[in-house]
Amino acid sequence: MNKILIVEDDKGISKNLSLLLLGEGYSVSVADTQVSATERLESERFDLVLLDVSLPDGSGYSLCTLTKKSGTPCIFLTASNDEISVVTGLDLGADDYIPKPFRPLELLSRIRSVLRRSGKAQSVFVAGNVKIDSVRGNVHKDGREIFLSALEYRLLLIFVNNRGIILSREKLLSEIWDIAGEFVNDNTLTVYIKRLRDKIEDNPQNPEIIKTVRGLGYRMEK
Repeated sequence: MNKILIVEDDKGISKNLSLLLLGEGYSVSVADTQVSATERLESERFDLVLLDVSLPDGSGYSLCTLTKKSGTPCIFLTASNDEISVVTGLDLGADDYIPKPFRPLELLSRIRSVLRRSGKAQSVFVAGNVKIDSVRGNVHKDGREIFLSALEYRLLLIFVNNRGIILSREKLLSEIWDIAGEFVNDNTLTVYIKRLRDKIEDNPQNPEIIKTVRGLGYRMEK
């Protein structure tokens, strides 16, 4: 479980952000001042820090410098989105800079991206009786390895990285077409989802892991 520190003095924002991240399976801690955040960073290990620039007793820029010393990735999440603020944050070593108000799904996607780039992303995922190891690149069901084609595996990882989120067919097509080396059409997507379900579901006709959301797309259950 990845551990995230939120540094934010607005209690409403930190509460909603905490609920969002907890719902995605992250461990969350909150600090509302530069002093308290510094104490947490010096005494605990975090996989990611979400930083506001303006704090009651200082600046998130100083904390960004501290995270870089420890090798902890950080994302600025702030209302200060003018060009100078963005450039300053990135020049200090921030891994991303997201202006408020942020879009929750985009924020989650950027968090996953930073964790992957930093090598801190969770590598083993469990969905029902299926275990996916994204480092070793293997998939097991009931303890026995099952073999997926490159496109089936890519499709499974897309669902894993978006658990609980409805993915439209258009979104899935845009994500997988390049891995196949050629354009993947709508009919091909249907075939690959069926093949994937045949391999990971106990009852592919009544799937419990990758469910169809009628009229909207597909969703992997949390």
